[in-house]
Amino acid sequence: MTQTAPPPAPPALKRTPLYQVHLHLGARMVPFGGWEMPVQYPTGVLAEHHAVRERAGLFDIGHMGQLRFEGPDAREFLQWITTNDVARLEVGAAQYSLLCNEAGGILDDVIVYRLAETRYMMVVNAANTDSDQAWIEQQLQRPGRGVQPERVAFERLSPPRTLLALQGPRSLEVLQRLTPVPLGSLRYYHALESTVAAVPTAIARTGYTGERGYELSFDGAQAVHVWHALLEAGKDVGVIPCGLGARDTLRLEAGMALYSHELTVETNPYEAGLERVVHLEKGEFVGAAALRAIHAAGPTRRLVGIELLGPGVLRPEYPILEHATGGAVIGRLTSGAPSPTLRKSIGMGYVPLQFATPGTEVGVEIRGRPHAARVVTLPFYRRATAAASEQPRKAG
Repeated sequence: MTQTAPPPAPPALKRTPLYQVHLHLGARMVPFGGWEMPVQYPTGVLAEHHAVRERAGLFDIGHMGQLRFEGPDAREFLQWITTNDVARLEVGAAQYSLLCNEAGGILDDVIVYRLAETRYMMVVNAANTDSDQAWIEQQLQRPGRGVQPERVAFERLSPPRTLLALQGPRSLEVLQRLTPVPLGSLRYYHALESTVAAVPTAIARTGYTGERGYELSFDGAQAVHVWHALLEAGKDVGVIPCGLGARDTLRLEAGMALYSHELTVETNPYEAGLERVVHLEKGEFVGAAALRAIHAAGPTRRLVGIELLGPGVLRPEYPILEHATGGAVIGRLTSGAPSPTLRKSIGMGYVPLQFATPGTEVGVEIRGRPHAARVVTLPFYRRATAAASEQPRKAG
């Protein structure tokens, strides 16, 4: 009798430098993107969500990947691997962008920061960090646009670097107490290098919540110190720790895509509504030929917002139906949840173009029964003071 070998054990989950702090605070930990992360604290998702909308919340986003590109050809190499136009970045500016394969499929959505004349940082999604790094290294072996590989220094910064996000209308007030540089003049999608709680930090005015906020990159060895300093600085205004649960409802209300939900290798930028970050005019880049063809033909489906018109809860993978009372399945929800701010159930999903017009009534199948829903314009929520140049974009 032959004995079969037991299946290999799944890889151990990674932990951020704040893992023990989360346990001490009573956080419920869950697997996410290969990491063990806090989904909520004893305060609960609703309280954490409202804290960010009304005051400020502090997130550990140390699971996100951080990459560095430096050297005389760093800009042109980033032009080769990303869809946006890196040449538009002044020192201190950032841009949302995509990594696409040769077929135009989305490998990841990223943020590129120009921190110095020839030094850039890229923040990528946690679950994609290893594959992104391997793909970038492969591209660096035979890059286009005349890039000479020896003129580009590429390295992974995380670990040891980590990330925190302070998000909410009072985030400026709180963070200013811990840094010597005036943050009031730091524009949306811009960054600077200074200190926070005396720790050297790259401070970016970006976020994933639809509120004013900041993302902080620094040495993970100082994570516990900076975390406690931020909570103490914001104690009088009600800053609380927030987990992945609130992060998800906040980004959904803001209409921000989540990789592996709205964005996958099977989706392209045009159907995802991200044509604004594809600059075909900049010349050649990975996937450019395919994206030109997709652009010329036009997408056959579109990512839309969907709101439920009656009671019920929208969840990912629920079928989208052609009529409020049923009919054929025309798509599936990529995200869905009750909106704490809007007090209705909302979701996103891809539908054929003829169903993508805001106001179109559709159905969503919930537990085998059709429920009336409506296609709406994204984002679902926009903070009242946001300028036109500050519309929510994925950032974190």
